[in-house]
Amino acid sequence: MKNIASLLILGLLPHFANATDTSKQLTIERIFQSPALQGTAQRNLQVSPDGKRVTFLQGKKTDYERLDLWEYDISSGKTQLLLDSNVLSSGPEVLSDEEKGRRERMRLSGSGIVSYQWSADGKALLFPLAGDAYYYRLDDKKALQLLQTPEFETDLKLSPKGNYLSYVRSQDLFIKHIKTGVETRLTYDGKGPIKNAMAEFVAQEEMGRRTGYWWSPDESQIAFTQINETPVEEITRSEIYADSIKMITQRYPSAGTNNVVIKLATVDINNKQKQWINLGNDPDIYLARVNWMKDSQTLTYQKQSRDQQTLELNAFNTLDQSERSLIKESSDTWINLNKDLHFLNDQQHFIWASEKDGFKHLYLYKNNGELVRQLTSGKWIVDKIESIDETNQLIYFTGRADTPTQRHLYKVGLNGGDIQKITQRSGFHGISFSDDASVYVDSFSTINTPQQVSLHKASGEQLTWLSQNLVDNNHPLKPYEKDWVKPTISSFTTGDGTELFYRLYKPKNVQGKHPVIVYQYGGPGAQVVTDSWGGNRGLLMQYWVSKGYVVFSLDNRGSEGRGKAFENPIYKKMGSIELADQIEGVKFLQALPYVDKDRIGVYGHSYGGYMTLMAMFKGGDYYAAGVAGAPVTDWALYDTHYTERFMGHPKTDADAYIASSVFPYAKELKGDLLIYHGMADDNVLFTHSTKLYKHLQDLSIPFESMDYPGKKHSIRGKNTGIHLYKTITNFFDKHLGMD
Repeated sequence: MKNIASLLILGLLPHFANATDTSKQLTIERIFQSPALQGTAQRNLQVSPDGKRVTFLQGKKTDYERLDLWEYDISSGKTQLLLDSNVLSSGPEVLSDEEKGRRERMRLSGSGIVSYQWSADGKALLFPLAGDAYYYRLDDKKALQLLQTPEFETDLKLSPKGNYLSYVRSQDLFIKHIKTGVETRLTYDGKGPIKNAMAEFVAQEEMGRRTGYWWSPDESQIAFTQINETPVEEITRSEIYADSIKMITQRYPSAGTNNVVIKLATVDINNKQKQWINLGNDPDIYLARVNWMKDSQTLTYQKQSRDQQTLELNAFNTLDQSERSLIKESSDTWINLNKDLHFLNDQQHFIWASEKDGFKHLYLYKNNGELVRQLTSGKWIVDKIESIDETNQLIYFTGRADTPTQRHLYKVGLNGGDIQKITQRSGFHGISFSDDASVYVDSFSTINTPQQVSLHKASGEQLTWLSQNLVDNNHPLKPYEKDWVKPTISSFTTGDGTELFYRLYKPKNVQGKHPVIVYQYGGPGAQVVTDSWGGNRGLLMQYWVSKGYVVFSLDNRGSEGRGKAFENPIYKKMGSIELADQIEGVKFLQALPYVDKDRIGVYGHSYGGYMTLMAMFKGGDYYAAGVAGAPVTDWALYDTHYTERFMGHPKTDADAYIASSVFPYAKELKGDLLIYHGMADDNVLFTHSTKLYKHLQDLSIPFESMDYPGKKHSIRGKNTGIHLYKTITNFFDKHLGMD
């Protein structure tokens, strides 16, 4: 549900700078012409563990979706191609169904080298390509193909010391010694509904856990999950392509139905002996996270109750099989998961992140679960831990201490004390540290400044530009600079005293009353109003405002970036407080002298599509036209972990599910409605839309639809994107009087 694509803040490449379009009119075709305009050229920026180089993925000049691996050498200041994916494997890639699903849930697009991993010593890289594994040692300057099999291996990893490659093949776990080439199979019973070392659907899609196995730091053991999908309901869905229809049988855990049965074990890689861990008497739980302590003997796991109101951090000793509880948290609503558990090298302490005071903050604990101190506090959130420097007793983290609309890098001592802000430029900072916390890469942007990439010391001192990316005469954005509209990012207070942040684009030449397009998401886990580069959707907003539209976005209660207390009001009331806040935004717009209150349209995708339907069905007095993309229509059709987190269980909270469905309100549609959906969507199933199509038809209510054969939830593809943006724009032009 979190694949809202509105906040692309990836880099712009120097080698696209000469492809400047001399025309000064931004069009939808031009938005998709080059990565420089979309902001999707550089991906996966990493500092090597030894702090000597910066690596990133970059598209080819002739095919920017085909990715290669590049490096910037810090000592020499040179940028060069490290690995050309076409040299290693050319031609179309045939991905397994499992890999297609993993990439969709990881939001990985493109072909070639789409991901990579550094060895801990910074001397080698591992990456998947065309279903096999490649290993590249910097000294050898040659990529070694480690796997060459008819099967498709997934979830490739280097072991902590770099001696082994590990992977899942045909639902079992394997390792391969890199020097000797000896392969060892560690599990043997993966078949049918039994899957070893693999993350189940909801773990990948909703829990942010996309793996099912974890190496111990000393490489002696691997912890792994075994899932049994037998209890999960099998659904048959169609994937409709241009020239065929595939009937897919998928185990999909809809809200209120059974999840997988999950087990957790450790296996000794030498003798293959396994130890199964007792996860408790209740099998209906979620295994949220698994982490080893630094001693390589203690395995910790985070267990979440089915209602997600309880989260436990437990520790299992692999030597004596003893188990103890370290932390147990509870909530009257739900507990958000995070990835900020870090065990320290002193083997005595760990860092834990919690929202127990309403805002995500950092806490220092002893390894026995005793709280030492709270490290950060206040009515703002920590985004994530970026690095821990134990030598100097410092934690580096990103957060929103200044404003929810910007993200900055801060540091705080392990002994506590005041936090110190490191980044100074106002905007959004994406940080990637070296393992020794000596240097970091800062991927910076604002709503008006495309991404600039720079290298810094941990103190914040800038060492060099990696991509200064100035909008000069050679930059692809230069022709549109004169007509560029700088939006206002500000806030207003609702009638009940809640501050809401908005972004507002106003046409440069205001003449009378203008129509409005409201772009919204509205759901948890996402934030629309940030001072960051908006990617292709941000350019679409520039196109709209150049046509004379006012363009507006608002982050309502329930959305991310403001803390758990700001999210809680949606509990068991999805589609209620969010819409009320969005209508407050419309009332704010209606008070502006240049807004035509009778020509306000609304658009959103995924949860935003759901919100559009609720706006059109329940707020018809405020919205004249709406575009709902890949919308949820009935939360009973969506998956267990996401839906029950916010809505409870359908059996005990049936009334809440009915109230949050769009169907009871569809008869109230007054304005013009367009619904679009990918016809091979395996996240928000196409059934959500077809069920609504039938319902509106039965009510004899006309509407428009546009469905995309073969497309998943993200509806990817250059020409498809052009078609989609044109379809949305033409719809608003027609129904808001801009023809």
